[in-house]
Amino acid sequence: MTTAAVDRPSVVWLRDDLRLADNPALDQAVRRGAPVVIVYLLDEVSRGIRPLGGATKWWLHHSLTALRADTESLGGSLVLRRGDAATEIARLVTETDAAAIYWNRRYGAAREVDAALKSSLRDTGLEVQSFRANLLFEPWTVTTQEGWPYRVFSQFWKSCLELGVDREPLAAPQSIQSFATRSDTLEEWELLPARPDWAGGLREHCAPGEASARDRLEDFTLDVLEDYDRRDEPGFQATSGLSPHLRFGEISPLQVWHRLHGVLGSAARDKSAKYLRELGWREFNWNILYHFPALHEKNFRAAFDHFPWEESVPEWEIDAWRQGRTGVPLVDAGMRELWVTGTMHNRVRMVAASFLVKNLLVDWRVGERWFWDALVDADEANNPANWQWVAGSGADAAPFFRVFNPLLQQQKFDPQARYIRRWVPEFDGPDYPHPIVDLASSRRDALKAYDTMKSRAASAPESAAVADSL
Repeated sequence: MTTAAVDRPSVVWLRDDLRLADNPALDQAVRRGAPVVIVYLLDEVSRGIRPLGGATKWWLHHSLTALRADTESLGGSLVLRRGDAATEIARLVTETDAAAIYWNRRYGAAREVDAALKSSLRDTGLEVQSFRANLLFEPWTVTTQEGWPYRVFSQFWKSCLELGVDREPLAAPQSIQSFATRSDTLEEWELLPARPDWAGGLREHCAPGEASARDRLEDFTLDVLEDYDRRDEPGFQATSGLSPHLRFGEISPLQVWHRLHGVLGSAARDKSAKYLRELGWREFNWNILYHFPALHEKNFRAAFDHFPWEESVPEWEIDAWRQGRTGVPLVDAGMRELWVTGTMHNRVRMVAASFLVKNLLVDWRVGERWFWDALVDADEANNPANWQWVAGSGADAAPFFRVFNPLLQQQKFDPQARYIRRWVPEFDGPDYPHPIVDLASSRRDALKAYDTMKSRAASAPESAAVADSL
């Protein structure tokens, strides 16, 4: 590399990795020794990009605000640009006369954008490198002996544990050489809701940013982990609350992994392993997305292409589900928690999703789109994969005949109705409505629909292929 090239800046292109610590792309740029252009590109148009929902836009605004302040405290700056990656990243490289560009890898359909851009930029003589930063294991490294992706989680996670985690988290840089160039403002992007401003609950319950993510991890490790056996009780605080921070990369799974292993004593080991297994489920979903990029649009199991979803469900019933007014207390509590906080307890997510898909027979994609818009932790792997798990159409999915009974789930996990009364204050009153659907008869209808699907799949022209997914 020539002296002139050494002096030319490095570009760090951020995506879902909005942090300074354990950021391999940023670490490489700082180590190179030249000024650093840290850019976040709001790309809603490139092929394979799924535009953000309303709640994730809100989180992104505040996460970038926090990242900008953290970056400036080290002497650097955060550049904001908007548009398609192929055009805007190439333009930024030209404007800054950069000699190198670094980014952390993506694993959905957008990786094709990255591959094409890497090739075109290298053709111009630019140094281009990408890194693993947001998964513990690259999807292509965890396969069966025959080289196929795993379809069963337990086998996948066993293989991951046998591979082992291969590095320590990287420290945040102590300083960053800034490079002045044009930047958009966050206000220009209009990510925050205005008319109406529905984000009051998010402001009350959410704290985006890398510092908040670190604090959340510490609180979970030191104060909450000991109660993790009660994580299925929605009225009791026993979950990590890390999912939105992981979604935006404000903390890395590697940081979580090593922090939990760092405090392991004999009493905590089992609980920590259970939590890390949940981290493994996240890895599993990203592995599935890598091999099946259309996860939010198509059934992973082909047999479900023949499922007779009820197309005549009245819109008011779907709205009742969205608004938490179904007359089924646990479902209503979860959907109202979602609307206010942008999150929902995981056990209740399964119950609410099962109610829509199996008691109302609404196509899982309708629910997935609502969660995509309303959840602050909605990402392109976990959101559709978990919906398909509940629907029975996904990898390692729950059997379709496992229809969550929300009343039994309430009796088991919220017997004193603490969670329900928090979110449905009229629960004990005379005005609380009757259920919009009979749970017992709708379960029977769901099982009949499943039998119809199996019959259709068996007689379909591609029956040999779909038989494997039944």
